[in-house]
Amino acid sequence: MRRPDQQTTTRPTPDAAPGPTPDTPPAEATRPGPGALPSGAGAQQPTDRIGPGAQHLADATGPGAQHLPGGTGAARRPDPAGSRADGHRPTGSHPAGARPTGARSAGDLTTEAALAPYLRGQAAEFLRSLRLHHEHSAPADSGGQDAAAATRALRRSARRISGCLHTFRAALDPLWADQLRAELAWLSGILAREHAYADRLTRLVEALHQLSGPALPAARSVRAAGDGATSDAQGRAALGVGAARAGALLERRLTLARTRSHSAALQALGSSRFHAVADAVALLASDVPLAPGPAGRTAEALLEPAEHAEQRLLTAVAALPPADTEPYNEAQDAAWHQTRLLLRLHRYAHEVVLGATDPALTGAGHALDLHRDAVEAAGAAAAAARTPRIAPATAYALGVLHADQRHEVEAARAVFRETWPYTVALSAS
Repeated sequence: MRRPDQQTTTRPTPDAAPGPTPDTPPAEATRPGPGALPSGAGAQQPTDRIGPGAQHLADATGPGAQHLPGGTGAARRPDPAGSRADGHRPTGSHPAGARPTGARSAGDLTTEAALAPYLRGQAAEFLRSLRLHHEHSAPADSGGQDAAAATRALRRSARRISGCLHTFRAALDPLWADQLRAELAWLSGILAREHAYADRLTRLVEALHQLSGPALPAARSVRAAGDGATSDAQGRAALGVGAARAGALLERRLTLARTRSHSAALQALGSSRFHAVADAVALLASDVPLAPGPAGRTAEALLEPAEHAEQRLLTAVAALPPADTEPYNEAQDAAWHQTRLLLRLHRYAHEVVLGATDPALTGAGHALDLHRDAVEAAGAAAAAARTPRIAPATAYALGVLHADQRHEVEAARAVFRETWPYTVALSAS
C-alpha cells in the first residue's frame, strides 16, 4: 500500500554515477487553513526511507521515471516498458530513460542555473503581458478578447512567481520573497474577480437554459403514465416561468459585481501600490535576490522544498472525502480547494526542478478548476435565492439551479478521481 507521503516526481538525472543520498531530517508540518496558501516549512520525509527492492531517488533512471505505487510505499525503478506490475502505465509516466522536454540534469540543478532563470523568465512574461494589457485596454482599442487574454497571461506569470517565492523561500531572500509574494497575490486576486463574475454568469445562464428546455429528464420513480405526464408538465411550466426571472436576477447581481470588480481593477492598476509591484518585478527580471551563503545555492535547496510541496499534495489528496459522501455537504469544499492550491504549487515546483510541466497532472488540475467553478456557481445561485421578496417560481428555479451545480461539483470530483494518476493514494480516503 502506497503511503500518502510517497513522492511521485523523480529527481533529475545525476551527471556522475549515482550514489546514495544523504538523509533529509524530518521537520514539523504545519497545514494552513482551508482556502489559503500554505505557509512556513512543513514536514520533510527522509528521502531514503525505502522498502525491499526500492531505489533511492538519486538512483532513478531518469527524470521521467515515476514513483509507482506498490510495496510499502517505496519508489520502484520502472521496467523497460515503463509499466506497472499489472501491465498498465500510469497516466503521464515515461519509459525508462525518457526525459520530458526541457528536463535538467542534476549538475544544472542550482539556484543560479534553475530557479533564477525561471523567475527571470516569468518576470519578463509579466512585463510583456502588462504591456499588452495597456495596449488592448486603450479606449480606441475594441479588442476585448485581446485584453482578457493579456490579463490571463499577466495573472499566470504572477501566480508562477508567487508560487515559486513560496515554495523556494529558503533559497531566496526571505523578506523580499514574502513581500513580493503578498503583493502578487493581491494583484492576481484583483484581476481575477471581473472575469470570474463574467464566467459565472455565463455558466449559470446556460445551465438555466438547459434545465428549462424542452428536453427535461424523465421522472425517475415508477408512476402512472397520466400522473407522470401531468407532474412533468407542471414542473416544466413552473421552471420555465421561474427560469426567466432567475436569469434576470442573476444577471443583475453578477453584472453589478462585475462592474464593481472592473472599477476596482482599474483603480488598482493606476495605484502607486501596483506601480511598486511592477517595479519590483522589473528588477526581478534582471536580478534575483538569492539567500546569502552557499547553503541556499545547492541542489538540495531546490530538491527538498519541491519534495516537501509534493508530499503535502499527496497527503491532502489522501485526506479527501470518499466518493460516497453527500454532494450537498458544502463543508467538504474547503479540502478540495486546498488540494487545488497544493497541486498548483507542486506543478510550479516541477517546472523549476525538471524544467518542464508534469503532463500526468494536467487532467487532475483541470478537474479541480471545474470543481472550483461549480462550487462558486452553486454559491451564487444560493445567494440569489436568499433575495428578499422574490416570487416562489423564481426561488424554485434557483433551487433547481443550485442542485444542478452541486451535482456538477460531484461530477468534477469523480473526474479528479479518474484522472489522478496515483490511484492508490486515493484509496486511503
